[in-house]
Amino acid sequence: MYKVHKSLYILSAAWKSQWPTHDLPEICLAGRSNVGKSSLINTICNHNGLAKVSGTPGKTRTLNFFNINDEICLVDVPGYGYAKVNDKIKESFGEMIDTYLRQRSQLKGLILIVDYRHKPTQDDIQMYDYAKYYEIPVIVVATKEDKLKRNDLKKNEKFIKETLDFDDNDYFIPFSALKKIGVDQLWNAIFKLID
Repeated sequence: MYKVHKSLYILSAAWKSQWPTHDLPEICLAGRSNVGKSSLINTICNHNGLAKVSGTPGKTRTLNFFNINDEICLVDVPGYGYAKVNDKIKESFGEMIDTYLRQRSQLKGLILIVDYRHKPTQDDIQMYDYAKYYEIPVIVVATKEDKLKRNDLKKNEKFIKETLDFDDNDYFIPFSALKKIGVDQLWNAIFKLID
């Protein structure tokens, strides 16, 4: 079981020139605006206020870098699919994420966060396809596991994987921030990607 002793916000970057200079392997987290990205970061890092949980979806406008135990860096990217953000901002989000995913040599993998209760959106599919195109390993984390009945878990996992055209070399992890389900599994998958 991986223990987080140190979790620090490093910086927020809108441009490549602002990316931190370090040798830590990086894992990027992507998902829709209200899928529970901040809660996931806070849960796996055992640190309630590390990533700001906002009542307003679409708050993250930059890449946010977090140092975990001086061993790994988690990078939170702006949530996608949020309607109230204008097209110009959406476009700049897209460019910022695209540049990071294509050019960051420290990047070892992508955590794609989806809602266990729903079919992945077109944006989720695009993000997954994009990562596959650039040969970035993916961990699909299905949040809100606690909101599903036991007999729906397998069925929903199946339609999530079918919708994404899931590659069996990737990881699929059921997750609940509330019940702390999937935390160890997620750290194990992360460390397999950075080894």
